Amino acid sequence: MDSTAGEEVVFQFLSVFRVFKSGRVERLVPADTVPPSTDSRTGVQSKDVLIDPHTKLSVRIYLPKVSTSAKKLPLLIYIHGGAFAIGSVASSIYHSHLISLAAEANAVAVSVEYRLAPENPLPAAYDDAWKAVEWVASHSNRDGAEMWLNEHADFDRVFIVGDSAGANISYNVVGRASENDNGPEGLKIIGLGLVHPFFMIDKPDKLIEYIFPTSTGLEDPRMNPWANPGLGRFRCNRVLIIAAEHDFLNDRARGFHAALRESGWKGSVEMVENEGEDHVFHLFNPDCGKAVALVKTVASFIQSDSNEAEMGTRPSNL
Repeated sequence: MDSTAGEEVVFQFLSVFRVFKSGRVERLVPADTVPPSTDSRTGVQSKDVLIDPHTKLSVRIYLPKVSTSAKKLPLLIYIHGGAFAIGSVASSIYHSHLISLAAEANAVAVSVEYRLAPENPLPAAYDDAWKAVEWVASHSNRDGAEMWLNEHADFDRVFIVGDSAGANISYNVVGRASENDNGPEGLKIIGLGLVHPFFMIDKPDKLIEYIFPTSTGLEDPRMNPWANPGLGRFRCNRVLIIAAEHDFLNDRARGFHAALRESGWKGSVEMVENEGEDHVFHLFNPDCGKAVALVKTVASFIQSDSNEAEMGTRPSNL
């Protein structure tokens, strides 16, 4: 630690970020960003769209190769992870992952660029994600600002998916939508996908205490699904939970699965475990067999007909 008062470290989270007494935030993971483009391998196109100039909320939209058919494509709203403090829709790992998901699922994908903690404490990320969903919903009458959504998205087949902290944000988006009879008007949320999700289940978390000072900790339903009285009323048909065997968050995924089952929720839940793998391994080794299988699992979840989904729990392994 530097001896000067201005460089004294007052908080550090693993090797992710640290905060100095001066207020300066240092992110310890190198930024590696790429622009939107047309992917030469899959033909998936992408573009960036600014939603709110004040907060700088934006999205990166992905459009798979489309035929001249008028058939609408399922709509994936994706929320990236990174301990609520790092990551971007433009990071090379997420850009590549979204290309793979859009191509494999043949879905229009909207990846959300939310404000990061600790400069923007939670619930800023929750609010940004919700505003992005409302912006997407503004296209449901086919007269929104973004033509890719107007022309190609099926607003009756919407899936909210996220990894790690982004899975927590995704859970909160669906929870907020469930508080309203119509959710975001014009959208039908069919499924919630949680990949290696972050929750607080049975003990406080120092990171959350720092970046979410208004949270009530284990009593906060935004962090602890066991404390969520509305969990049984989640307004989506299906939930996919993907855990990794060696992930330090493995128990959180299992805890959410148990809480959902105990809540009386009537939808279909599938729990998948990545055997022998660690947290978000698929982002850092996307060409390995299990990472490819994970993408196929999420794509199948998006593509399967929700009206024919069998109710109950279907555990499996990857």
